[in-house]
Formats: sequence, structure tokens, C-alpha cells
Amino acid sequence: MSELAQYRATGKRKTSVARVIVRPGDGTWWINGRTLEEYFPRATQRTVASAPLRITEVEGRFDVRARLHGGGVSGQAGALRHGLARALVDADPSLRAVLKREGFLTRDARIVERKKAGLRKARKAPQYSKR
Repeated sequence: MSELAQYRATGKRKTSVARVIVRPGDGTWWINGRTLEEYFPRATQRTVASAPLRITEVEGRFDVRARLHGGGVSGQAGALRHGLARALVDADPSLRAVLKREGFLTRDARIVERKKAGLRKARKAPQYSKR
């Protein structure tokens, strides 16, 4: 792995998209111009987002730059996790088995179902009235 190398990947969850660039470095985070702590104020979201680095034990060896858009904060944390895992596999293919076992390479395909005509929500029908 050279010092000039950078690895790009895209991660998705719900309607959130994360474009991630991973470079060898000292472990700095840049997410839409902010640090990890500024962008994700909740510890659980920071834990979700940085899980691939922790699981593969490469925390502090890579700089992470990401552009996130769409969805909410939780979906964006999941999208960042997915993109980061894919970028780490590009950087070091031997990490694939560990990340695959944890389920970080699988895209969570659950999205909100669309509302149907004549229904109150996607599946909720109006109350039946006999008279």
C-alpha cells in the first residue's frame, strides 16, 4: 500500500448515499466538511460508522473522507459503514472475510414502501363500515 494510494467506494442504506475515500494516514475523519464527532453527535451513530475500522483493527491507519446525502442521520451512518467496508476491501482484499462475516458488505435493502391509492398508508385500509 503506497502513501499516495486512495480507495473509493459507495455505500447505501435506505435513501442515504455515502461516497467514501480512504487514504493511508493518521486516522482523521472528514464528513461533509466536519469531523466525525461534529457530524454524528450520538455515540451509537459514531460506533456504527466506524465499526469496519474497529473490526479489522486498522483504526488510526487510514484517513476517511466522505460525502453523505439523503435520508436521516441513522441511515447516513449505515451508508457510511457500508461504503467504508467496501473501500477497506479495495485497500486490502484480505479484510474481506472479516467484513463479510460481520455483514458490513451487504447492502441493507429495506426502504419505505410507497403509499397505494385508496389506502391511508402503504397497507392500512380505511375502516370498513357496514352501514
